[in-house]
Amino acid sequence: MPKLNSKPEPIEIDLAHAAVLVVDMQNAFASRGGMLDLAGIDISGASCVTQNIRNVLDVARRAGVLIVYLQMGYNADLSNAGGIHSPNYHKELAMHLMKSRPELKGKLLTEGTWDFAIVEELQPQPGDLVVLKTRYSGFVGTTLDSQLRTRGIRYLFFAGIATNVCVESTLRDAYFQDYWPILIADGAMPAGPPSLHEGTLYNVENFFGWTITTDEILKTLGSVES
Repeated sequence: MPKLNSKPEPIEIDLAHAAVLVVDMQNAFASRGGMLDLAGIDISGASCVTQNIRNVLDVARRAGVLIVYLQMGYNADLSNAGGIHSPNYHKELAMHLMKSRPELKGKLLTEGTWDFAIVEELQPQPGDLVVLKTRYSGFVGTTLDSQLRTRGIRYLFFAGIATNVCVESTLRDAYFQDYWPILIADGAMPAGPPSLHEGTLYNVENFFGWTITTDEILKTLGSVES
């Protein structure tokens, strides 16, 4: 099995049982005019993250590694947002913005809208999985766990936006369910200041998994392309 040059120590993984999880690479999070941008959050690093993820996906597909997209969004009537008794309905950013700015109602993270769509540069390809979710973690209320287990997946590479919210939430749940989480450090960015990204890297390296750079994962996957 290939050995990853990861932090805090190298680990061996079986790529036949690995997948890349692309978390919420949607216009809402990565594009000018999307939800994060409208909320005043700095997304200047999104283009670099998008390119790094694209490079990883290109090599991963050639190596036969499964690609899974997590896509956050709600029905137009918000019937799957949790309702007024759910904290998600009050704290999740799209919900908050659409309630406080009526002109945005139905436009943020709403299925079928531009904001909801995966960015053009990272469109899913035949053979990729797309899992829709309505909470920060991709494991909550979805088929993600069963989809991975039926394919024998045990090792998960994580990339996407935002490092400190949906990426870390899904990664923690993966760890709790005995997957091996590996965060692509330069394939993610935070919602907020860089210190939040660094905080997630610290949490992952010390408590929940491993981190690796794009260059290192490209070397590993490139050496085993099918």
